[in-house]
Amino acid sequence: MDPRERFIAIYRQYIRRPGAEALLNYLQNSDFFVAPASARYHSSVAGGLCQHSLNVYDCLKDYMARPRVMELYGLTGEEFSDESIAIVALLHDLCKIGCYKPGFRNVKDERGYWQKVPTFNFEDPLPYGHGEKSVWIIMKYMALTDQEAFAIRYHMGFSTEDDPRTVGQALAKFPLAFALTVADSEATYFLEK
Repeated sequence: MDPRERFIAIYRQYIRRPGAEALLNYLQNSDFFVAPASARYHSSVAGGLCQHSLNVYDCLKDYMARPRVMELYGLTGEEFSDESIAIVALLHDLCKIGCYKPGFRNVKDERGYWQKVPTFNFEDPLPYGHGEKSVWIIMKYMALTDQEAFAIRYHMGFSTEDDPRTVGQALAKFPLAFALTVADSEATYFLEK
């Protein structure tokens, strides 16, 4: 099963609230399945955004299944359902849709000569922020719980330009936000480096 097929299968299996099919239709008519996840860093290849989302999903599922997370932290129940996990992991980076344009950059080869190599250039047509833009896009189609909205909004953790106090408060108050930050970091820095 290729990444697009796997994404759609997981999405349809778990995300069933009103508006979910309309949101999936939006994704299928966008560049979500062919866009990179970044211009030069993690998953900076065609299809990288979809693959990154799947990697985050796998990492979040693993994190949430840890006995310590379930028993000591209490991250079980409806607030942390399979649907919520799928929503926050698969949809946390919708803000990147339509932002990466193919281009070229100059890089020195092993002999010191400049070579033109393909790359992606980031051009955001709607500069509404990162996590907040993803939340805004999703909520045009379906409702989010507070846990889901804050998880997506703060999935970058302390690596954002936000006030660290605000980030810390959000991560402490909304445990799914902390869990998604861990999963996103694991996928970015270990699976996709």
